[in-house]
Amino acid sequence: MVIVTGCSYSSSHPVVLDEAERLMQSDPSAAMSRLNSIDVSEFRDSATMARWALLYSEAMVINRLSAPTDTIINIAVDYYNRHNQTDEHKKASRLKALIQSTGGSDALATALYLQKEKEFLLYKERAKREMQLIIGLVILLFATMTIVWMRQRIRLQSARNDALMSEASGLKIQIDANRDDIGRLESKLHGLLESRFTLIDSLCQTYYESQGTKTERKAIIDKVKAEIESVRTDSFPDMEQAVNDCRDNLLIKVREYYPAIKPEDYQLLVYLASGLSTRTASLLLGESVDVIYKRKSRLKARLKENAASGCPDIMPVF
Repeated sequence: MVIVTGCSYSSSHPVVLDEAERLMQSDPSAAMSRLNSIDVSEFRDSATMARWALLYSEAMVINRLSAPTDTIINIAVDYYNRHNQTDEHKKASRLKALIQSTGGSDALATALYLQKEKEFLLYKERAKREMQLIIGLVILLFATMTIVWMRQRIRLQSARNDALMSEASGLKIQIDANRDDIGRLESKLHGLLESRFTLIDSLCQTYYESQGTKTERKAIIDKVKAEIESVRTDSFPDMEQAVNDCRDNLLIKVREYYPAIKPEDYQLLVYLASGLSTRTASLLLGESVDVIYKRKSRLKARLKENAASGCPDIMPVF
């Protein structure tokens, strides 16, 4: 709004200044009259003001009129000095030296000069108010943008918090569901394996407490091995079924998405999905704990490659 208003006010002034400059040598009195006819308080920029001040001072020198002060010529000197316009600054400095040494004095010219000084002061006051208005508008715009930005950040943070709370609530529900599934799985496996592991434990206890012959102790060992083999073979389908029942057909999905999985890796996966410890899995598979740890790590790495698109529920098993 300020720019449009400024352009509408200042559009005719350059034409008058051009005309006064053309008349400066041929008819300096007419040039002076044209310059006096301008209300300088209506100027919208300092460049136009500086040009008028330079022409006005030149017209006074050519018309042999003495200026009561150096206010007007100083407008041109200061402006051209700040903007590094060397030629205009030299000309203004030369006119400043001449304008007060000119002998002629005219009451009307002095009155007009003082009037132009007042108009210049009005221009300065208006320019100051406009600058304050522009600064105020800039501050207001900056404050508004800051408020909008802060409100947007608050809304985004609120949305993130809501999403987090929703995710946390969903996670809690999922954890509760998983806990129920695991609880049912433990209950099934407990009923399935308790008698076998109880028997194995009893046989082991008998072995360590027995004072019998080597043949008797070997018989106990063979019985323990037979029970372990029974768990590995006879109970395996029941364990597999229990995992599928309690973990949303997890093993069926594994078979579907990873058809190339090795039988020994699948067997290990069933034991892990059943919640058996690494040491128990090593006992059932007849391998050392270190070997089971390594196999478990390799299996996890292979399944993780396609877990996101294939079967994401498999990762919690590890």
